[in-house]
Amino acid sequence: MNKLTKWLYDHRPTKRRYVQLYAALLFNANLKGFGNGKIYQGDLKAMCAPGINCYSCPGASAACPLGALQNALASSGKTLPFYIFGIIMLYGLMFGRWICSFLCPFGFIQDLLYKIKTPKLKKNRVTRVLSYLKYIILAVFVIAIPLLFAGRNFPLPGFCKYICPAGTLEGAVGLLSNSANESQLGMLGPLFTWKFVLLVGFVVASVFIYRFFCRFFCPMGAIYGLFNKFCLFGIKLEESKCTHCGLCVSKCKLDVRKVGDRECISCGECMEYCATKAIQWKGSRFVLAPSDVAVLDSDESTAEQKEAVEAKRQKRMRIVKAVGGVLATALLAAALIYYNFIDKVPTVEPPAPPTDSEVAYGNTVGSLCYEQDLTAYASNGTAAGEVLNIKDLRGKVTVLNFWYTSCGPCLAELPHFNEAAFHYGDDVQIIAVHSYIYEGEIVQDFINNGADLSAAQTKYADYAIKFCQDRQINGLSYYDILGGMGSYPMTVVINAEGVITFTQQGSVTADELNEAIENALRFQ
Repeated sequence: MNKLTKWLYDHRPTKRRYVQLYAALLFNANLKGFGNGKIYQGDLKAMCAPGINCYSCPGASAACPLGALQNALASSGKTLPFYIFGIIMLYGLMFGRWICSFLCPFGFIQDLLYKIKTPKLKKNRVTRVLSYLKYIILAVFVIAIPLLFAGRNFPLPGFCKYICPAGTLEGAVGLLSNSANESQLGMLGPLFTWKFVLLVGFVVASVFIYRFFCRFFCPMGAIYGLFNKFCLFGIKLEESKCTHCGLCVSKCKLDVRKVGDRECISCGECMEYCATKAIQWKGSRFVLAPSDVAVLDSDESTAEQKEAVEAKRQKRMRIVKAVGGVLATALLAAALIYYNFIDKVPTVEPPAPPTDSEVAYGNTVGSLCYEQDLTAYASNGTAAGEVLNIKDLRGKVTVLNFWYTSCGPCLAELPHFNEAAFHYGDDVQIIAVHSYIYEGEIVQDFINNGADLSAAQTKYADYAIKFCQDRQINGLSYYDILGGMGSYPMTVVINAEGVITFTQQGSVTADELNEAIENALRFQ
């Protein structure tokens, strides 16, 4: 064996690495999102992936449990928190922190970073104390802050907004690195700078400290750690076989005090150091008949009998792993095909264009604007439930501003639209279209009692603009149809003939808005 072959053999991926890679691909199977810079917002986003994987990652095919938990706590809905808590508890009871080791994409990233050849900081008393920090972060940023702001109709997912490096790396950097989202760069501010610096700190620290974020900062690991003793799968220590040599704890790179405690991520690396084979996978006896299990547990069984049963168990476990590998590969292949080669976006059939016009329907400047019904909220004399159709609004310049209640840039620019509505009066109609994600009483209550942003201290309900609700038709919202790239706000200006004259992803200044309106008025 030459040196290259030996090096390749010594550095071959472990089974755990393959599982981590499969999981990362499965939960980010929307690979085309990395190409077009759009976030998948289909029905599967109602489900949570087990590990941390940002909802806003272009490839994400499921939601992040931490983000979903914070939004659920901030929601006024009665069933959503129970639904999210139920999913997290199900994952915890089944796998515990085994998820951190095998199924968490951000944990996989940390493992790869630690492989970089550098001096490493080993665990010590300080790291053991710091391992409790994640419970404080869980209590303050994941639970307390969302609950504190829930009563203010202004959801604030504290951990996602101020700390989460996965959101910065997978969501912000993943989207902003795409040229299709270059208009969003102008929206970056001090908060992004803070989170980017924090991300760099986590990345650098993970090179020198094993699973730096996972051990000290991850609230998801804190939650799953509470289930380690009760979960169905993971690793366990058979006390009857243990000689208490301490090798398992000393060789572990995490701050464990014993196998399977709250800090154990059930990676299984300690098994190779256990001479008595006292550390085993939970559930590995499921493949044995009760009589075989009795042989292993009986003190009267001979060593030969136990070895025979153990050989039978290992053989059956190999079969189970092989079948599991085939099924996992099939699932991954199906997910990749589904998200990347099957066109799941329904074809939007706009009405036929007027016979005397050669302008085609579309969502770009110069095209006739796609038309859709919107439902009005009660505001400025507009009755709640009134149906507005973009086609019926022709004859005047129309401004569509897509927003939602907890979007800071959205709220910051709403006064610009209100001032424009007062300035242009009946010549221009300005409509604020709320995201389809929240609707009904939540949005109406926010419009009536939300924030006072204008100098006159008026409520949104008193604004001169009309507030409407976006909705999905065949899986597409009006925001999607008009070219929304997955982040808010977005502004579209339509002239009196229904032709789009201006569109912008991200915030607009008062001057940009007035210039866009003047241009639409000039060419109507």
